[in-house]
Amino acid sequence: MKGLAGKIALITGASSGIGRAIAVRFAEEGVHVAINYRSAREREDAETTLREVANAGSARAILVEGDISDEQQIIRMVAETIAEFGRLDILINNAGIQKHARSHEVTLEDFNIVLNVNLQGTFLCSREALRHFLSRPGGGVIVNNTSVHEFIPKPEYLAYSVSKGAIENLTRTLALEYAASGIRVNSVGPGAVVTPINKAWTDNPVARAAVESHIPMGRPAEASEMASVFAFLASDEASYITGQSLFACGGLSLFAEFRTTWAS
Repeated sequence: MKGLAGKIALITGASSGIGRAIAVRFAEEGVHVAINYRSAREREDAETTLREVANAGSARAILVEGDISDEQQIIRMVAETIAEFGRLDILINNAGIQKHARSHEVTLEDFNIVLNVNLQGTFLCSREALRHFLSRPGGGVIVNNTSVHEFIPKPEYLAYSVSKGAIENLTRTLALEYAASGIRVNSVGPGAVVTPINKAWTDNPVARAAVESHIPMGRPAEASEMASVFAFLASDEASYITGQSLFACGGLSLFAEFRTTWAS
């Protein structure tokens, strides 16, 4: 895609799933990537991403450890990326978690854990990237990973839904605030994707069939299909797009239960 070759990207949560797929796709496009992973126990998965990136093209890649819920680790992670590559052009806020519980049983601790990673982490990474983008000419790009649940309620995953809805507003606010500085901020809203975070249904035929029954296209996405949307929004092909959520969801955002006319 136009304008990606030679750029520098930091991808949070890139040790597996959608983050790994983005790193590989970016490498195919000639983007040099910093692969973020949370802690030592994810190091092996991150090294797998590093090998896949190396096999995907000639782009350089590094590993940067950092817990996205920790401000000081984020500051260090972004600084390490810039020190290694000389600059940062693209930030992909992909890291995210979810916890399952009925809403009246959610503890404050668990609620805050999810928001600290998903929302606070996205804010802090964006803040550090913005500071760098504003320090030199050329602007920059931020692409956030939200979800169809930024506007579709997700019962029993309250903190996750709340965080994704807030990221949608964060995306729009930052896009408006920094548009005149040549900085674009957009989001990708995935639907059901075959990734490790979804193993509870991807590896269970009965559960998988139930999930697929709600998707108009009749199947979940592969992580590589999400990566192509991130690559588009990060590229010059999307040079006039900012403040938008692009839903890559197989039609989930079309309110699948209205496929048949049951109300008039």
